[in-house]
Amino acid sequence: MMRWISRFAAMALLSVALGAHAAPLQLVEGQGYQRLAVPQPVSPQGKIVVTEFFWYNCPHCAAMEPLLEAWEKKLPADVVVERVPVAFAPQFVDQQKFYYALKALGKAQQLQGAVFNAIHQQHITLMTGKQMANWVSSHGVSKQAFLAAFNSFGVQMDAKRATQMVTDYQISGVPTLAVQGTYLLSASMPQTPSNPQVLQAVSSLIDQVRPTLKH
Repeated sequence: MMRWISRFAAMALLSVALGAHAAPLQLVEGQGYQRLAVPQPVSPQGKIVVTEFFWYNCPHCAAMEPLLEAWEKKLPADVVVERVPVAFAPQFVDQQKFYYALKALGKAQQLQGAVFNAIHQQHITLMTGKQMANWVSSHGVSKQAFLAAFNSFGVQMDAKRATQMVTDYQISGVPTLAVQGTYLLSASMPQTPSNPQVLQAVSSLIDQVRPTLKH
């Protein structure tokens, strides 16, 4: 079982990761990050891609979300963030489809934090398409439009791709972040024992990767 800090401890340490004067971490492979044996392709070309593997029902992912959102807003133009929902069991495939349906409707970024809040703070069960449709309707999204996206071939293919990525990246716990399809980081690692320190480490790896990009 991976070791994680609480939501409240993570929020208390936000300034460590996001402060303008935070000292860069001196990362050691195997302690602050892991290198994938087989690097994975990323897109778009010419960008540094940070991939977050998450699960809506995961409290640690809920703790990471506000930190990640704040960090993402400060990223330079050559860095993009991709979110990949995981389903470690078949009953959670609908939550993968939930994310991709929101994305297809252009609502994922707007509602991502609200989904986590609904599940972890308001204790609303969001496990089925019907439950999700009822919830999104209270946030200005048509039930019919949501269900059409949720049941679409494109969203089903997105969910299958996400599951394949979990295998390809060897993801065993969440939240886990990947940098440029090559490096994996999580709060279970000795040099990055908190979500803010994970983001600080990601920033260091972004700087390390940048000179290797082909423009």
